[in-house]
Amino acid sequence: MPSALSSPLLLQPPIASKTLTRSPLLPLRTLATRRRIATRPFSPFAVPIRATVAIEKETPENERPETFLRASDDLLSSSSSSSPLSVRARFEKMIRETQDEVCAAIEVADGGGSFKEDVWSRPGGGGGISRVLQDGAVWEKAGVNVSVVYGVMPPEAYRAAKGDVGGNSGAKAGPVPFFAAGISSVLHPKNPFAPTLHFNYRYFETDAPKDAPGAPRQWWFGGGTDLTPAYIFEEDVKHFHMVQKQACDKFDPSFYPRFKKWCDDYFFIKHRGERRGLGGIFFDDLNDYDQEMLLGFSTECSKSVIRAYIPIIERRKDTPFTEEHKAWQQLRRGRYVEFNLVYDRGTTFGLKTGGRIESILVSLPLTARWEYDHKPEEGSEEWKLLDACINPKEWIQD
Repeated sequence: MPSALSSPLLLQPPIASKTLTRSPLLPLRTLATRRRIATRPFSPFAVPIRATVAIEKETPENERPETFLRASDDLLSSSSSSSPLSVRARFEKMIRETQDEVCAAIEVADGGGSFKEDVWSRPGGGGGISRVLQDGAVWEKAGVNVSVVYGVMPPEAYRAAKGDVGGNSGAKAGPVPFFAAGISSVLHPKNPFAPTLHFNYRYFETDAPKDAPGAPRQWWFGGGTDLTPAYIFEEDVKHFHMVQKQACDKFDPSFYPRFKKWCDDYFFIKHRGERRGLGGIFFDDLNDYDQEMLLGFSTECSKSVIRAYIPIIERRKDTPFTEEHKAWQQLRRGRYVEFNLVYDRGTTFGLKTGGRIESILVSLPLTARWEYDHKPEEGSEEWKLLDACINPKEWIQD
């Protein structure tokens, strides 16, 4: 699990005020080509790791299947007559419904753009639906993906999934069979006054390791929803956090403060000393509550995405902006890229287990920007955003 930060971070005043200068915005791949930046340093993984993972190659499909589950997983549950379908089946149903609802809301708000859909499966079970809206009227890039995955992962991938990347139990562990299902989405608007949204909800199971037959099956839930604006509008941030709190309070009043702090700690860019955005909620490896309760909680959080985000987009999508505003947004997008490629557990797990690359990297924006030693002018709106990313705030007062 991500650990809590050991000490508060303090904002260091800039040495000199600096004004953003105009320069053309280039796609990430163009920037990498021009400057010949190798992609390998951004990824801590080596190719041989992927070669040890038993996940079948995906096969394109022309139609969406009713389910991506293996037949044995979509059976009636003998443990509860009131919950006839397995947790795997009900979680898959929930994430696919959420994908449909979010994509429909995004298309309505965009007013013209539509999602491109790719459906894929694997012969031994599992598959996914990737949807991307690109270069729309409102969104530069919006991705909403669902996936169901069966496989066998090496111990290092298991530790990445559990957040124990450097762990070592002292014994050589064997490969671990696993099942994972989830929905993941990142929405990057064009307007710099409209915030980026990320949400991800997932269910994970591991069977007994191959060298430990009879060991108990492990399961856990994870996920969260977080907001990454380039400019702060307090009414927007408070609205967003209030929706997260309302979803949490339906299940446990301790959830929001606990998961809000977890979110602030998790989305911390260590090499920058700042957070990716203004937080929300985040939880992982959650299995210390009733399984049915956590399934309901994940469902409630997923269903809260539209009411937390779309009203903000409607308020900000047509706000006039300058090239300077756009350049600042692109600098913050650069921070987004840095976190996702270096620290994000979902990205690292997907790359280590041989996941579908286009789906894994759909979170990256079309364009981003890096300036050498950029510091916003103290007291400016840009400085206020950076200050909030360095010193997390409590947006809701009891």
